[in-house]
Parts: sequence; structure tokens; C-alpha cells
Amino acid sequence: MMQPILEARHIDIGVNNKTIVHDLSLQIPEGKITAIIGPNGCGKSTTLKALSRIWPCQQGSVVFKGRDIKSFTHRELAQCLAILTQGPQAPADLTVQDLAEMGRFPHRGFLGRGAKDDGRHVEWALAQTNMTEMRHRLLHTLSGGERQRAWIAMALAQRPQVLLLDEPTTYLDICHQLEVMQLLLKLNRELGLTVVMVIHDLNHAIQYADYVAVIKQGRLVTCGEPQQIVTAQLLAQVFRVQADEFACSNGLRALLPVDLCR
Repeated sequence: MMQPILEARHIDIGVNNKTIVHDLSLQIPEGKITAIIGPNGCGKSTTLKALSRIWPCQQGSVVFKGRDIKSFTHRELAQCLAILTQGPQAPADLTVQDLAEMGRFPHRGFLGRGAKDDGRHVEWALAQTNMTEMRHRLLHTLSGGERQRAWIAMALAQRPQVLLLDEPTTYLDICHQLEVMQLLLKLNRELGLTVVMVIHDLNHAIQYADYVAVIKQGRLVTCGEPQQIVTAQLLAQVFRVQADEFACSNGLRALLPVDLCR
């Protein structure tokens, strides 16, 4: 594995006086797409929030490029990492461009004054997400897929080195799921953006991720390349599901759950 850009070192994370994540160590490879998978309630989203310092660690540390993220100011960290949580909310009268401009806040100076190149970065983010022609649309008039692309545009306007997403395809139909996944792949391949995503669709993890981390009951089960990691055996072990494996036309595998493990 190449040098990690982001790393969790033996972290424990507690919620409501209960430890959710136990002694978890995870390395995020730079310039790759990492998928975090596991059953509901296993600590995936909690781990993602710890990686972005939204949720504090009881024990252990999270390190960005060799530096403990606790030592960053909020502004410094937001210039390095951008996170999109599940179901983000925004005022109903906000336009796509308004939202994208919010991504420039970490780069603004005293009294919130924008930098000279703010407009250029916003234009670039809208273009990358194919939202330029929708820039004046109100967010509430967009489809689910369009809205997700608008939020990704906001995150890109931050010009982060790492983009973290919590279930970016939730509530989207199949077409819009693929649209979002292909956008993330494009951003990774063309820009070298490191992407970390919590995702439920294991076939998306196989098809789009370079690296997969599997969590069960708050502990890291295994990690590695998805073609080696995400198998019918893993589904039985971690998800208690029997699955058939199929060869896809692109040479990768797909898994079809067929029954519960008895």
C-alpha cells in the first residue's frame, strides 16, 4: 500500500457513553477511492466522522499527512478535508451557485471577505459536476441526483485533498446512483482527489473502489483490494447473507444476495 494521506491509529469512539468503535486502525491511500462497508450500526459513519474530526476519539488519534488533526484549526482542516454527511440540509431559497460559494468559506479572510480567485474556484467546481447550466436553480427544485451533484460542487469548491462522503447514493434511483459514482470516479482519476465513502451497495464498492475497509461491530475485519476482499464468503461472515458471484462484462465480479445464512 502506498503512503496514507489520512490514518486512524487505534481509535476508540463513544456515543452516549457507549463505545461504538474499538481500537480501529485504518490507512487511507492517497489518490485512491476507499469504500468503507459493513452492516447497519457497525460504526461506519462514526468512523468517517472521526476521520474528519466531526466526532472526537476517546482514545487513539487521526493523522493527516503525518500531523494529528487535533492540531489543525477548523479553517486549516477544512482546506484539506471536505465531508458530505447523509441528507445534508440547506435553506429552501438557496441556489446551486449559492451553495457552491459556501465551499469557499474556509479560504476567506477577515470579516469573511472572499479571495480574488473565489469565483474561479466556484466556476471550476460547477463545471466539474456538470452543474454550470443549473447554477441559478433553487436546490429544492432539483432531482435527487442533481442535488447530490450540487453538494459535491460545494465540497469541491473547498479544493480539498480528501473528499469524505457518507452514503452518497442513498435514496437515489439506479441511474442517479451510477451518475454520482461515475462523477466520483472522474474526480479521482482526472484530479487525483482522494475519495473516502461509506457505502451500502457492495457491487458499487467492487466496481468503483480501489481499496475497501470492512467494519463489523465497531472493529476492522479486513481491508484491501475489493476484488480480493468483497466475496461471497465475506457476505456470509459479516452480513450473514448467502450470495452468488457473477462475472461482469467489464471483467469485474458482481454479487447477488440469494438467502440469509441459516
